[in-house]
Amino acid sequence: MDHVDAINQMFAEFELAYHNQYRKAYADEASLILAKKYWLSCLSQFSPAQIVRAARHAVKTQEYLPSVAAVVKICETGLELFGLPTSRSAYLEACRATSPKAAWPWSHEAIYHAGKASDWYVLETEPESVAFPIFDYHYQHVCQRIMHGEKLDKEMPPPLPSHSMKKLSRPENRQRLRKLRDETGV
Repeated sequence: MDHVDAINQMFAEFELAYHNQYRKAYADEASLILAKKYWLSCLSQFSPAQIVRAARHAVKTQEYLPSVAAVVKICETGLELFGLPTSRSAYLEACRATSPKAAWPWSHEAIYHAGKASDWYVLETEPESVAFPIFDYHYQHVCQRIMHGEKLDKEMPPPLPSHSMKKLSRPENRQRLRKLRDETGV
């Protein structure tokens, strides 16, 4: 979906939700085309997915046909449109997560990716005044990727086997023990 498709979808939803107001505001084809071009120029800095979600949010929360300013405001505060927590909430969740981090039940996978990019060790050992700005930078970057339609995958490490599949023979055990002693100098 590109920006033009997003604007067309937004206007289609506005027409369905605000039928009478919509018909009055855009009485003829020329005014509708002009309005779409204007909305496109005002919303071009946002991703198409962000525009569509903001329009849907406006339809659900506003009684009257929204203005450009109302949709821009929704787009700017758009983290909740994508199910993303605030930076502060995400930071606290990342700091409280136990290892293994990939197996933690994250409220959103963006937190995992931002924590990984920030370095888990930094989040665990540095004071908030140092760690939060680092995390916030990475979290905002990950959020922008999500709002532009990118799908994030949480890499799951392969589980360790519950026991070794192959038993070593006595000579193999002795050889590994000798190698270990040589390496450690014991």
